[in-house]
Amino acid sequence: MRSTSTALKHPPVPAPPTEPAGATTPFPQLEVAIDRQRRRGRGAQSNDSGRFEAEARVAFDDGWQSLDELPPFKTTVGLDTARKVITRNDSPDIGFDRSINPYRGCEHGCVYCFARPTHAFLGLSPGLDFESKLFAKPDAPALLEKELAAPDYEPKMIAIGTNTDPYQPIERDSKIMRGILEVLERASHPVGIVTKSALVTRDIDILSRMAKRNLAKVALSVTTLDPKLARSMEPRASTPANRLEALRQLSDAGIPTTVMVAPVIPALNDMEIERILDAAAHAGVKEASYVLLRLPLEVRDLFREWLMANYPDRYRHVFTLIRDMRGGRDYDSQWGTRMKGTGPIAWMIGRRFEIACAKLGLNKKRVKLTTDHFARPNRAGQQLSLF
Repeated sequence: MRSTSTALKHPPVPAPPTEPAGATTPFPQLEVAIDRQRRRGRGAQSNDSGRFEAEARVAFDDGWQSLDELPPFKTTVGLDTARKVITRNDSPDIGFDRSINPYRGCEHGCVYCFARPTHAFLGLSPGLDFESKLFAKPDAPALLEKELAAPDYEPKMIAIGTNTDPYQPIERDSKIMRGILEVLERASHPVGIVTKSALVTRDIDILSRMAKRNLAKVALSVTTLDPKLARSMEPRASTPANRLEALRQLSDAGIPTTVMVAPVIPALNDMEIERILDAAAHAGVKEASYVLLRLPLEVRDLFREWLMANYPDRYRHVFTLIRDMRGGRDYDSQWGTRMKGTGPIAWMIGRRFEIACAKLGLNKKRVKLTTDHFARPNRAGQQLSLF
């Protein structure tokens, strides 16, 4: 069914009502439009149209059980024919000014992912479309080499995995990320990687060689040590145990590693900060960081739906604490505070993190990658030097 009503496109998520003890369906009015079997193994509960669309598509049973005939969501991969692969930013609260995203969309399906709203620019939903309708950039290695060869290119660390995960499941076959690393290694260009996938260990051979020349470091996000919570919140990402094992293998190979406790969600995983840091330190990690839950644009309602479906008893408490750390709002995008929040609760989380790091000897020294070895690739048709 189609509708041009903005109210239908982005309906407000009502607060859960008070139900008598023992009620079997606590939130009957919050049933999601997508049947559980159709979205099995996915993070989002719904698939609302993107905010730029003139029409909204709403699943509606016309009385003939037509919804029963709809197929489950399957992962499809399209081609992204971008002409450039390095993305620039001038955000003052981020430690890099350029990044690469080999993929658009992410099959890991993390319900809290702040990159979900970017799918609206493709005319797709930040919900289930984001984790099932993916786009790959097979030309990324060739485009990168071309950009690095430009006469006016000035090398600085390139961050990969800051938007969508470069080691999501489709990377096993496409190997775009490995091709990018091969280009960076040949050019002796520094790279910092962020991932939730143990697949990163596949490229230890390249990363260890680069690390010996101070050209590579890897951060793994460990949101929780509870496999049940991880399965629900990050359904297709590596298990917490596998991420810790990946950190151990990377550290043993001499690759500088960082554990990211991200995102910290009050009343859901914040009580695990110390245990995550302790487990990572025992895996050989030397650096750590954290990021508070961010709920920009469509992510807010997607997270609300997930929270009410999986942890309805914590809904009010979680959002009360979130607003306490965001100036009374669900999200505050101000530079300098969007990552850590403000107020006494945010301050307490920050102090707990700092104390735990100090006890474990984390962050005593931070690795800074070098650009001293950069060797500009030869441009197509360029005459080689005789000396």
